[in-house]
Amino acid sequence: MVSLKVVNTDGAEQGSVEVSDVIFDAAPNEALVHDVAVAFMNARRQGTHKTKTRREVRGGGAKPFRQKGTGRARQGSSREPQMRGGGAVFGPKPRSYRQKLPARFRRQALCAVLSDRRRGDRLNVLTGLWIQAAKTKPFAEMLSKVAPGSHKTLLVTASVEPNVLLSARNIPGVTVCTAADLNALDVLAAACVVVQEEALAKLEERLT
Repeated sequence: MVSLKVVNTDGAEQGSVEVSDVIFDAAPNEALVHDVAVAFMNARRQGTHKTKTRREVRGGGAKPFRQKGTGRARQGSSREPQMRGGGAVFGPKPRSYRQKLPARFRRQALCAVLSDRRRGDRLNVLTGLWIQAAKTKPFAEMLSKVAPGSHKTLLVTASVEPNVLLSARNIPGVTVCTAADLNALDVLAAACVVVQEEALAKLEERLT
């Protein structure tokens, strides 16, 4: 078992909490984290890029110019790839970039990056989070006390809280997600991770 520092909304330390070492003290595995991060980034790609081939370009029924006497190389169609406005050769076509990864790999990568944030003292547990109204300014002030000096903060909540989402959506560098949706790429993109105290049990249940 390892312990995590618990702070309140004013940034004052409130002791520590014991958590599973399987999640927060996992061995580093850079190769696995890299593969999982690449898979997540590829899954975000739309894959809707498309270029036209020679047969899809409009026109080109007649020769662009006569066969001889112009001093130029002979051309049979304006749709050929070497012609201006012609078709593309080996251009991108619509495709899916998704990669299949076992759920076990995704869990291991998430545990590895969470453990890295804990070892670097960049992971805190937040207690007493209660947002009565969607207000950006007080929420930003609270985060500056909980995670001082952090330009990218990830807040992990136990469930979807509309007031928290509305308060954080206009703050640059702040991301909010639930314990059920947390993935390794979100943690990698954050300089500091703040986990709601109620979300710890859900994380342990999901990852153990």
